[in-house]
Parts: sequence; structure tokens; C-alpha cells
Amino acid sequence: MTMKKRLLGILIFWYGLSLLIGCASSPSTNERGGSIAVWDLDDLSLKKGIPPSLGEVLSSQIIEVLKARGEYVVVERQRLILALEELRLGTTQLVDESTRLKLGRMLGAKWMVFGGYQIIGDQMRLDLRLVEVETGKVKKAIHKIIPAANPSGWIEGAKKAAEDLL
Repeated sequence: MTMKKRLLGILIFWYGLSLLIGCASSPSTNERGGSIAVWDLDDLSLKKGIPPSLGEVLSSQIIEVLKARGEYVVVERQRLILALEELRLGTTQLVDESTRLKLGRMLGAKWMVFGGYQIIGDQMRLDLRLVEVETGKVKKAIHKIIPAANPSGWIEGAKKAAEDLL
């Protein structure tokens, strides 16, 4: 084999390898077509004076942002509830994030959003995590600080947090 043919073969090999590496890049969190489930946000406040449905209300705002973006198929809350009932899982078992991830796998979710809120003094802290269901790895985490005296601001804060998360 001549030197030119050998060099040409090496160049073709490296070119092909670079194409394969480019195709095998890891998926971004904005991968279209992936499904995502949103859990109700946990109340982490020390003082329990907040309506118990606030976590559900904030989660519904996150879901609305996800639906409006159109980048994900949102696993409906009703499907989560039905799966919970079918598996007869109690709320104490759902405290464990790995149990929630198993449920997400069963429902075909690629991503899950977990989080919580905490009111301390005159501020509310809202935390969200985007977790890859298959690996359990946190892909992104964000937090927002919102004035506690403004309940309508809580809704806007949840929407803004969801936008920043994705």
C-alpha cells in the first residue's frame, strides 16, 4: 500500500469517527418529544399555616408552562394518581425520591420535576429540580425568592422558576 493510500485511509477513518462522535452527543434537557412528570411541591416551612393545596397549585403553574412550551409531553397528574392507587403506595413511601423515579419509569417519563417551597419571615423560597428518570441525576436545579406577603407573586414565581428550569 502506498503512503498516499494509507494517509487517505487514516483521514477517512478520523472523519468517520468525528461524525460518529458528533452524532453520539448527550441529549440536552430541551430534547423534544421527551415526557415529563411534575410532582406537587413539598411544603418545607417550619410554621404550618399555609393551605395544604399550595404545592398542588404551584405545580399546576409549572405544568402550564411546560404545556405552553410544547417541548415535552406532560404526564398528567391523573395518571400519576391512578398509578399510585394501582400500586397501593402511601404518601410515606412517596417521600423517597427513588420510589417516585420508579413510578416515573413505569409511566414512561424521561424527566421529573421535584421541588418544594418554604416560607420564612417575609420571604418564600421556591426550589425546583429537573431529574433524569433513568439515572436519577439532577440535570438542573434552581431557586427563586418571592415576597411571602404576595400570594399572586407565588404563582408568577412558580411560572418563572419553571421557565428558568427548562
